[in-house]
Amino acid sequence: MKSHEEAHRVVQGYRQAKRVTRHHAKSFFFASYLLFGARRRAAFALYAFCRRLDDLVDEGGQGLAPVDLKVRLEQARQRVAEVYLPMPELAAPDLGSPAERLMSTEAPSPWDPDEFAALKHTVHRFRIPEQPFQDLISGMEMDLTKDRYATYEELDLYCYRVAGVVGLMLTPVLGCSDVRAASHAADLGRAMQLTNILRDVREDLERGRVYLPADELKAFGLSEDDLRRGQVDGRWRDFMRFQISRARALYARAGAGVHFLSGFGSQRMVRLMGGIYGDILRVIEARDFDVFSARAWVPGRRKLALAVAAMGRPAGVLKEARR
Repeated sequence: MKSHEEAHRVVQGYRQAKRVTRHHAKSFFFASYLLFGARRRAAFALYAFCRRLDDLVDEGGQGLAPVDLKVRLEQARQRVAEVYLPMPELAAPDLGSPAERLMSTEAPSPWDPDEFAALKHTVHRFRIPEQPFQDLISGMEMDLTKDRYATYEELDLYCYRVAGVVGLMLTPVLGCSDVRAASHAADLGRAMQLTNILRDVREDLERGRVYLPADELKAFGLSEDDLRRGQVDGRWRDFMRFQISRARALYARAGAGVHFLSGFGSQRMVRLMGGIYGDILRVIEARDFDVFSARAWVPGRRKLALAVAAMGRPAGVLKEARR
């Protein structure tokens, strides 16, 4: 009876994760049509978990104080550890055994039980290591303590923790056993997060955050006051060209690792996802680097064209760095 209830919960969790993905990640959901069956469901389960963590920080945990958010993120760490009780060999190597980390807590879970059941099913089926989940939570914790980044090195660590590790989670789902794939998968996540940052300058300012590296803004003669004025001038254009070039280099490095993926549809899915997100940079350029007056986005017709290209000439959708 219990196993039947658990199976039902997993099915419900996957359905709910699909709804979360469809609502919050339209580009990811669109690209997921190139995956099938268990791989597609697993991608939804992973996205839903990441989304819940992100919402917990961005929306203030429904009015919770920062100290409460920190407690809830610690609860998330312990729930993740719980997933790895049956397979301690995949647990984060520097955190101790999952059993030891759970001995001191009886805190209620902050996560939907059905979605978490689907996540657990995904992790066990595809044998996803724990470290990326714990690193993701560390990235969420950075948002509790930092709202400015002095250097690109600081920002790159943040991009890795909140997005690069998602590539590491997805790699086993997409079918890959070559360890060289890991760095390329992380590069794609970092590229996408940097693209988000360049697109969302105005929105982040409204939330009291500046993710753009302070030393690089200064090097281009820009200040936070310039950002608040939303003035698009030569200094801003040069700064954005520099950042867009950096993001495209990350996309190209990610593209060079696509051939490591062996799951049916996985290579095309990753190329399409990278192509859609990378196209946001093209839209920003077409708008003369104005990210202040409106949010850059890729229209559905353009996504469809990229999808067709991903099927016919996939290497042209996410270009590769020379190996």
